Amino acid sequence: MRLAAIDIGSNAARLLIAEVTQSRDGKPQFNKLNLVRVPLRLGFDVFEKGEISKEKRGMVLQTMKAYGHLLNAYGVKNVIACATSAMRDARNSADLIRKIKLETGLDIEIISGELEASIIYENHIAENMDTDHSYMYIDVGGGSTELTFFADGKLVFKQSFNIGTIRLLKDMVDDAKWNEMKDTIKTKTKGYKKIVAIGTGGNINKVFSLSKKKDGKPLSLQLLKDYYKEISNFSVEDRINIYKLRQDRADVIVPALQVYINVMRWSDTDEIYVPKIGLADGLVQHLYYELLAKNATTA
Repeated sequence: MRLAAIDIGSNAARLLIAEVTQSRDGKPQFNKLNLVRVPLRLGFDVFEKGEISKEKRGMVLQTMKAYGHLLNAYGVKNVIACATSAMRDARNSADLIRKIKLETGLDIEIISGELEASIIYENHIAENMDTDHSYMYIDVGGGSTELTFFADGKLVFKQSFNIGTIRLLKDMVDDAKWNEMKDTIKTKTKGYKKIVAIGTGGNINKVFSLSKKKDGKPLSLQLLKDYYKEISNFSVEDRINIYKLRQDRADVIVPALQVYINVMRWSDTDEIYVPKIGLADGLVQHLYYELLAKNATTA
C-alpha cells in the first residue's frame, strides 16, 4: 500500500510518499519512497503582514500541482494534507485552500498546534520508552513549538506555543511568551522522574548530522549550547559555506537551537534524542490507522 502526506509548514512544504508493508511480527513498516521539500517560507509573509502574498500564493499552488503530479506518478490513491502555524494565522488561507482544491483536487486541512503535536508523536510513543524516565517531546517549527510530555507511560500534557524560528527572526516573540512556556514546563513537569528530551524538526536533525553522532545516541545540552554560540558568531552567508547549509536553514538554525536549549534547561534535561521523525511521518501513520479503522467498520 502506498500512502502520502503533505505538510505545509511556516518554513517549508513537504511531500512524503511511503510504501507500507508488514513485518514478520505483523507490525506495519513505513518505507520512504520519496521526500520532497520546497522552502515556501510562508511565515515571513504571515507573521508580519497577517496574510499570504500573491507571490507566495502562486508558489504554494505550483508546489501543490507538482506534488499532485508526483502522487500520480507513484500511483498514490490515499493522501493526507495538513497546514500548520502560518496557514492558521493567515487571514486569506481559506481562499488559497479553496483554489488548491479546485485546481489540484487536494484537500488541505489546517490543524491546531495540539493536534500537530499528537500526530507527530502518537505512533512513536512506545519507541525506546521505559518507566525509569519521563519524556519531553520538542518539535520546533517556523511558527510554533509543540511540547508533549509523558511520564509513567502516560500523557501528562501537550501544548503549542507561538514561538517559532521565523517569529524569532522577526523579533515577534516577547518575554511574556517565553515566560508562559517556562512556567508551563516548570509547573507541569515538577515531581516527575528524570526527563529525557526527544527532538524533531529539520534544525535539530541538521545539528545531529553536524555532530557526527551515531544514530540512536543523544546530544548533550552542553553540545547544543556550544553549537548555538559557535554558529551565532557567523553571518548567514558564512554559515552556508562553513556548515554546508541551505539558505533557508542557515538563518533559522540559531533561533531553533535557542528554543531547544531553553526547553531543556527549564525541564532540567541534559540529553536530547533525535529520531528524525516529523509531522509528515506522523501524518502517514495517522492515515494508515485511519484507513485500517475504516476498513474494519465496513468489513
